[in-house]
Amino acid sequence: MTKIAAVHTTLDDPAAAAEDLGLQINETLGSRVDALIVFASARFDYEALLRVLDERCAPAVMMGSSSAGEFTHAAHGAGTASALALCSDSLAFSATLACDLTRDSRSAARTLVSSFKGMHGDRHAYRAALLMTDALAGHAEEFVDEMTVRTSGRYLLAGGGAGDDANFTRTHVFLGTRAYTDAAVALEILSDKPIGVGVGHGWEPSGLPLRATEVDGMRVVGFNGLPAAEAFERHAEATGQQFDRAAPLPFFLHNILGIDTGNGYRLRVPLAVHADGSVECAAEIPAQARVHIMRTTSESAAIAAQRATTAAVDALGDTRPGAALFFDCVATRLRLGDAFGYELAMVADTLGGAPFVGCNTYGQIARSNSQFSGFHNCTAVVLALPA
Repeated sequence: MTKIAAVHTTLDDPAAAAEDLGLQINETLGSRVDALIVFASARFDYEALLRVLDERCAPAVMMGSSSAGEFTHAAHGAGTASALALCSDSLAFSATLACDLTRDSRSAARTLVSSFKGMHGDRHAYRAALLMTDALAGHAEEFVDEMTVRTSGRYLLAGGGAGDDANFTRTHVFLGTRAYTDAAVALEILSDKPIGVGVGHGWEPSGLPLRATEVDGMRVVGFNGLPAAEAFERHAEATGQQFDRAAPLPFFLHNILGIDTGNGYRLRVPLAVHADGSVECAAEIPAQARVHIMRTTSESAAIAAQRATTAAVDALGDTRPGAALFFDCVATRLRLGDAFGYELAMVADTLGGAPFVGCNTYGQIARSNSQFSGFHNCTAVVLALPA
């Protein structure tokens, strides 16, 4: 049996917010909390929030991250905090931290996997890991790739890059009562029943393909041998949109980049234009990659979230969902505004009454058995846990 508390608070003070979350959790679960997953706005003193939560709930394991919009099946907002608490006889949890992502993200992935109990035994038939990472440290793609290789594809992966209320300055992951930068945290989930991960986005190519002829980390220097910003200027002119190099984000939220993988598009959000015409993105784009400027609609985003949820629930087989974690990009929330609530409602309806908790992230992490995997932007990711 698994007992679940999905909670949300709008209180500003970290101690008061933690008291509110803790009271809601204790009223639902009683005195035992096996795992507590926390997402909190950058407005909080994270460690003050986590200390009080630890005192009130005494979770066996607590992890999470800073975020850029927080929600449950029943409430959502920005500048808030949400949490999922679980008490289960059929799920086993452990958590670990790896630092120095900037210096060696592959080594960080190996550190996390080395602690996974499911790699050394077969008591539990189903395995997953919830991953939260400091995406501003970069190298997120190679980090997720290394996690997949080191787990030999035996673990489903879901999660995302920590946020900071769309400031893109400093992001944190949580383990216990501490908050860390340049780090990643993993919650290993071992189960006697199936676990499901679903992925979906509602974007499609608009215009001719581009070649990323020069890149430098998360900065695209040129497309087709010309400054990257020129490609966006030409696209704006061709589609009747306004593009301002000094304030490009409103345009970028509706015109992101899609890397052609040969089996779909892995999305990247442009963030800023530098003086030399290069474009800063939320994650790396490989050199010489074939790239499209992409388009979408509000309805497409909601349908994509529904599709991701359906895939996660279907992966449970005959087991009904007990709870879920849902991640979507901060760019999606900013682009949709109030309509983001409709996307959350679609997830709730598809879960059929099972509660969920999640946050808006700087990139999304997914690896499932039936869909393309990796580090994404503007992509809905759902991790469904069995009842």
